[in-house]
Amino acid sequence: MKRLSLAPALAALSLCALAAPLPALAQDGSSGPVVAAGHSMLTVSAEGRSSREPDLAVFTAGVATTGKTAGEALSENSVAMNRVIQALKRAGIADRDIQTSNLSLNPVYGNRTRTANTLEEQMPPILGYRANNTVTVKQRKLEQFGRVIDTLVSAGANQVNGPNFQIDEPDSAMDEARTQAVGKARERASLYARAAGLRVVRILTISEGGSYSPRPPVMYARAAMDASESAPTPVAAGEVEVQANVTVSFELAP
Repeated sequence: MKRLSLAPALAALSLCALAAPLPALAQDGSSGPVVAAGHSMLTVSAEGRSSREPDLAVFTAGVATTGKTAGEALSENSVAMNRVIQALKRAGIADRDIQTSNLSLNPVYGNRTRTANTLEEQMPPILGYRANNTVTVKQRKLEQFGRVIDTLVSAGANQVNGPNFQIDEPDSAMDEARTQAVGKARERASLYARAAGLRVVRILTISEGGSYSPRPPVMYARAAMDASESAPTPVAAGEVEVQANVTVSFELAP
């Protein structure tokens, strides 16, 4: 029986399909924007940035305590943490700006030991317990930040980390970054179009991916006894940068 091969027919069909003119994209919401016949589409990405002085500092403050029993460690921690929270309130921090972010109680183990007549390791002994309680704080008066840190340490806080400087209402800064990003995208599209002997007809689509980029936080860890013996904690807020990333599609024509 003679076998028939379909490969040449399929290849011819593919070549015919490639040779046929491509229709304009249908505007049905799923196939993308309409591009006129003979025109082409260019997609470029651009980034815009805007800087502001921060008006908010977010940091964490807490107390770590140890005790022979779990109850002893937790009780001592509760007393110390209440002092820290009261110190925050006396420093002008509102209740809404103080939030518990971590509370833990764990055993503190000693070293593993081996018995004299066996190589089997024994379970490590429990030497005591360690309790941790941490709150996340929003400091809105940045000029008082260093003094607040010193007050916390004097009140018994032995774990202080931050700050993470932020803009409380970043909308205007983000809009400025968006405007800059779209302007850069238009300039880039015009550059590509001129290089290709074309012109930009219009914008087809704009999509955004933005990010908020504060400077890295400054880390603090000071013992309570050092607070009264050292100079006030220096803090430099600097600037916070907001960035917006856009992807824009343009229609190009000869």
